[in-house]
Amino acid sequence: MAKNASLLGIITWIVGVLVSLAVGFGMTDNGPLSIIPIIPTIVVNIAGWIVIIGTIIGVVMAVVQR
Repeated sequence: MAKNASLLGIITWIVGVLVSLAVGFGMTDNGPLSIIPIIPTIVVNIAGWIVIIGTIIGVVMAVVQR
């Protein structure tokens, strides 16, 4: 049972990383992904880069911790 839970945890973690990166890159592309139309584009771009960098740091920390 623990093996299945571990595999499910890894799959969930990978999906979360991919979704975070997709959202972050979508926010930096000035494309269709925006938060609220009244928020300036530069703020959305900065938030997107924060998401990307935070995700990468989280992945590195998780790999190093293992």
